[in-house]
Amino acid sequence: MDALTSLRVFRDVVEAGSFVKAAERLDISTAMTSKHVANLERQLGVRLLNRTTRHLSLTEAGSVYYEQCREALDILQAAEAAVGNQTDQPRGVLKITAPGWFATRKFADILVAYRARYPDVTIDLRLENRFVDLVEEGYDMALRATSEPSPTMIVRPLCTMPFLLVGAPAYLKERGHPRRPDELSERHQIVLPTYANIDTVEFVGPDGTFVVKNNAVLKSNDTSMTLQLVRAGLGLAYFPEWIVAAELASGALTQLFPDYTTFAPRVYAVYTSRKYMTTKVRTFIDFLSDAFASDDSVVKTPLSRKLG
Repeated sequence: MDALTSLRVFRDVVEAGSFVKAAERLDISTAMTSKHVANLERQLGVRLLNRTTRHLSLTEAGSVYYEQCREALDILQAAEAAVGNQTDQPRGVLKITAPGWFATRKFADILVAYRARYPDVTIDLRLENRFVDLVEEGYDMALRATSEPSPTMIVRPLCTMPFLLVGAPAYLKERGHPRRPDELSERHQIVLPTYANIDTVEFVGPDGTFVVKNNAVLKSNDTSMTLQLVRAGLGLAYFPEWIVAAELASGALTQLFPDYTTFAPRVYAVYTSRKYMTTKVRTFIDFLSDAFASDDSVVKTPLSRKLG
């Protein structure tokens, strides 16, 4: 967790007189505000605030710490103001976490184009199919596909990513090629990426709505491995359209039920605070937004919404 941000949060909590008002001022969640103060107390080994359901007050140690904290932040603010007018060019390391299925040529092209425009930014991209705590693990931002964004984060919706059910042509020839979701049977085995840990999937199409149970025979946290298993004929799998676009175009994979829609989570840019957003984070999110807006392969979503 960033110590400087925790200092700023602590100061605003004291000056606002409550976690709720400080959270509104900082444009972060109340839970995140409390987490920052708890982080400071843990690091210092002392209680800084006395908390009750109706009242908030400084402890003796907290009072001393607040005065020093306020003075230090005022000095820092003056220093930032002194250099802030020199350049708005983003620079430094931008640490990003994203799902493994972002490992596509399409996203690579976006990163290359961003670096060409902002050469002073070094991108540290970690692709992993697990939930990452941005604050605890020191990330600047995340890209997440979800229907329920975390209420402790600030999010900006970028697009909607359709998931497709696909299989190898040889597998479908052997097991049968169903034309409607209700024709799937136990013969059609499912290979599930762990990021799609779902028991049933709803298909909506011209013949109505069908709920299909997933009889998963294998799960993997590696998207590339899951794709290779499907290509090798182990079973069917749900993939983001980005992942399988080339395989579908070449005929290496076949999409089942193209006239039906299934789950299509939103892709969000996720970060911890709008007030303290750095130039590198802001420019990258804006760049992604523009890239997705001009991409016909993704479904656009409104780009101005705050959750949490």
